[in-house]
Amino acid sequence: MHHPKATDPFPIKDVKRTGFLKNFITSPMIEVGDFTYYDDPDDVQNFERNVLYHFEFMGDKLIIGKFCQIATGVRFIMNGANHPMEGFSTYPFKVFGNSWSDIPMNTTSKGDTQIGHDVWIGNGATLMQGVNIGHGAIIGTGALVTKDVPPYTIVGGNPAQLIRKRFSEEIITKLLDLKWWDWNLDVLAQRASAIATGDIEAINQYLSEK
Repeated sequence: MHHPKATDPFPIKDVKRTGFLKNFITSPMIEVGDFTYYDDPDDVQNFERNVLYHFEFMGDKLIIGKFCQIATGVRFIMNGANHPMEGFSTYPFKVFGNSWSDIPMNTTSKGDTQIGHDVWIGNGATLMQGVNIGHGAIIGTGALVTKDVPPYTIVGGNPAQLIRKRFSEEIITKLLDLKWWDWNLDVLAQRASAIATGDIEAINQYLSEK
């Protein structure tokens, strides 16, 4: 049985605008799980240009799970975008050195930005620093995400607001317990149809086998 390979940069024959993202990452501050793809008709290999203000001295990471779907123009604003706010000016004097080298600059980090597994992020969405996106969430086109998004919910707008939950709490609990993204590829190939079609009877059966 031949499975798609997470190490294949361009898994769709004759298509160069869509690729498995982990193969294009060069920054040690960005982690991407298997089979997460990025789509960009201009240059799919230049994803990191959309991870903004990501400076090593801030120490924050962008962590993206498996099987995520990331559309063109999605941007991640990292903690290097933060400016000091306690003083009378937000200007980062210290950054420009010379006679300003010793001027205090107290910026606050909101921590890592974490994207769960099987998250769909729509075209042109922007995610602010430190947000945590739950498994199975959907981020609408053009959304500005400023706070955490629970698993299996749909958000949209500026700032992003809850539109609806994708499923009942019972089904969400089942899916989080199932953790299908961690299955080996042979098992996934056998069961992917049930995942793709929402076959709850099959899901219940799989859970009973755990």
